[in-house]
Amino acid sequence: MTDYTPTPADKFTFGLWTVGQTGRDPFGEATRPGFSAPYIVQKLAELGAYGVNLHDNDLVPIDASARERDRIVTEFKQALSDHGLVVPMATTNLFTDPVFKDGAFTSADARVRAYALQKTMQSMDLGAELGAKTYVFWGGREGTEVDASGKLLDALAWYRDCLNYVAEYSEAQGYGYRFALEPKPNEPRADIFLPTVGSALGFIQTLDRPELFGVNPEFAHETMAGLNFVHAVAQAVDADKLFHIDLNDQKMSRFDQDLRFGAENLKTAFFLVKLLEDAGYDGPRHFDAHALRTEDEEGIWAFARGCMRTYLILKEKARQWDEDPEIQAALAAYRVEDEELSLLTERFSPENAQALKTRGFDRAALARRGPGLEQLDQLTVELLLGIRGTSTTSRQTSAEVEV
Repeated sequence: MTDYTPTPADKFTFGLWTVGQTGRDPFGEATRPGFSAPYIVQKLAELGAYGVNLHDNDLVPIDASARERDRIVTEFKQALSDHGLVVPMATTNLFTDPVFKDGAFTSADARVRAYALQKTMQSMDLGAELGAKTYVFWGGREGTEVDASGKLLDALAWYRDCLNYVAEYSEAQGYGYRFALEPKPNEPRADIFLPTVGSALGFIQTLDRPELFGVNPEFAHETMAGLNFVHAVAQAVDADKLFHIDLNDQKMSRFDQDLRFGAENLKTAFFLVKLLEDAGYDGPRHFDAHALRTEDEEGIWAFARGCMRTYLILKEKARQWDEDPEIQAALAAYRVEDEELSLLTERFSPENAQALKTRGFDRAALARRGPGLEQLDQLTVELLLGIRGTSTTSRQTSAEVEV
């Protein structure tokens, strides 16, 4: 019998901005009140979460006095201590205030770029005070609506300069941050710089300290552009650059919906969970999502509980997939190995190259072979639908968990 109740060991995190989202969207006002940060900490701890993440202004208003800032932070730190939650990741809001309407690090106004750096350093101070070790940059306003500005190459240079600056600041202060760039292909600007995991990975190699930078891919961001999120995460894992991850869900080609994890693309969510677990990813599983606009407070905590519960169910499904003899037999049949050819192809030498060039292949036979992917995929679907694998029943249904 499997219990899908989360514990801090699962490293599930939420942002203050996620469960605190009030239901406001571009076409409608708030449908529910927000919560104080200490209350969010309390409720997430009751649900079994590991931590809570934040933008600077999720906690401290942008125009707060130093005294007000210290009071808010002190109360928040007390709540973290009281309820045993941590702050693994922090970030800066460089997109809400009108000053960033044409970019923060890529603004054509040097004064805006300087203010963005100032705000970021202050936010990094806050994150370090709260114990954060990962610092995320989502360039929500780093882009253009029109390219008549002629700033594309300059903007990338400004972006690079700012990221180099904050990396050196972190090292000078002894914060030891790992920085994660968060790609997004569109919205809220018409064209955002560094829109995909691949583009972010390429840009990182141009920085002064590329070893300090990785990526924070988000399920919805790649999906909304019609890309395969699992492939993007695999590329980040392969490059040893998966520093953080945002889990949610999304309908393709829609606005950024931030749906509950697993709400829309269950098979993709399954393969994502399997990839993370197989790869040994040991960072937080952060849910950058929010409850539907229709929901009241009870619905918000049902949403949060559902994100974590779905991940754990899919983790168990991944174990069953690995242990299903028919699936494993189909997988073994799909992969064809040849020891002799491996010796010729794994490492180049003039002798290996010459031997490979003269090797005969039965091209017609290779073309006729069916790899069995239809059957392998069907078996996976049947497992996800619950008619294969070990029968598991949760000791607690979601309705039985008290919030």
